[in-house]
Amino acid sequence: MPRPPIALPSDVTETVGTVFGARGQTWLAELPDRVEQLCAHWELEPIGSAFHGGTHSYAAPVRRGDDSVAVLKIPVVDAENAGEASGLFCYDGDGAVRLHDYDPASGALLLEWARPGTALLEQPGFPSLEGLPEHSGKVGTACRLFRRLRREPVPLPDGYPAVPTVSSLVTEWSDRFGSPEPEFARIVPPALLDLAVRCCEQLSQPQGPALIVNRDTHLGNIVAAEREPWLLIDPKPYLGEAAFDIGFLIVIRVQRFPAIDHAEQMVTSTSTATGVDPARAAAWAYLRAMEEISWAVTDHNADDLRLHLAVATALAGIPALRETPA
Repeated sequence: MPRPPIALPSDVTETVGTVFGARGQTWLAELPDRVEQLCAHWELEPIGSAFHGGTHSYAAPVRRGDDSVAVLKIPVVDAENAGEASGLFCYDGDGAVRLHDYDPASGALLLEWARPGTALLEQPGFPSLEGLPEHSGKVGTACRLFRRLRREPVPLPDGYPAVPTVSSLVTEWSDRFGSPEPEFARIVPPALLDLAVRCCEQLSQPQGPALIVNRDTHLGNIVAAEREPWLLIDPKPYLGEAAFDIGFLIVIRVQRFPAIDHAEQMVTSTSTATGVDPARAAAWAYLRAMEEISWAVTDHNADDLRLHLAVATALAGIPALRETPA
C-alpha cells in the first residue's frame, strides 16, 4: 500500500521557510527522507496527513509495530522547543501526552496520540479568548492541570537536552529592557522599560524550588484524550519557580479587556487557581507582555504592538506592580 505523501500545512511551510531562513529551507528539503528514516528506525507506518495547528513542526499519525497508533513529530528545533522531549520525559504521561521515544539527532519525538484531540479552547490568534467570562470554567480546568504538571526534574537519559532555565530568560530580558535597541526605546514609554528592569531585578531571586514549568500556557495546547479527559500537548518546558508558569496565561486573559481593573482580576483569579503569589505572577505576566512588545517591534506588526502595549500598560497599573521597588 503506498504511503501518504509528506505534505505540510501551508502556514507551517511558510513559517519554516521565512522565519528560519536557510536552515528552514534545508529542513523542508530533508523532511521526506527524515520521515522515511525515522519510520524505518522506529518501525512506523504513516497513516494520515500532517496535523494542522502547529507553526514549525511536522506532526502526523503513525502505526507502530505492535499495531498501536502514535504521532511522529519532527520540529525545527529552536530555543523555545529545545526542551520539549526532556519536559515530556519528566511528565511521564502524568497530565501530558506520553513520550514513547526521542531521536536526539533530529529532535524527533514519538508521542501518544491524544484522541479526539479537540482543544479545550480554540485559539483565534491575538487577542485570545481566555479572558472572556464564558470561558472561566475552561481556564479553571487548565489551571488545575498546569498546577498538577509542575514538578521537580528527574535525571534525563543520555542524549536528552537540558531543560532551559527561567533565569536565562530573566538575564536576557534585563539586557533587552535595560539597554533597549533604538527603535524599541523610541516606541516603548520609559516608564514601562523602567518597570521591566525592576521586575527582572525582583524575579532574579527565585521563590521556591526550581520546577518544570511551561512557557506556553494557552488553552489550545490542552486537548481531549482517551486516557484522561484532558492532556497537555506541545509544551515549552523551562526550569524555574512555580509563578512563572502562568505569566503568559495572564497576558492572554488580559488581552480582550486591557484595562487595570480587568488585569488585576485576571492576576488574582489565575494566581489563586494555581496557588502562586499574585505579585510574582503579575511581574512574570508583565515581562511576558514586554517580550511580546519587543517581538512586535522587530516584526513591524502594528496591530500586535498596539495590543501588547495596552496589556503591559494595564498590568503596570495594578497595585502589585505599582509597588515594585525602584
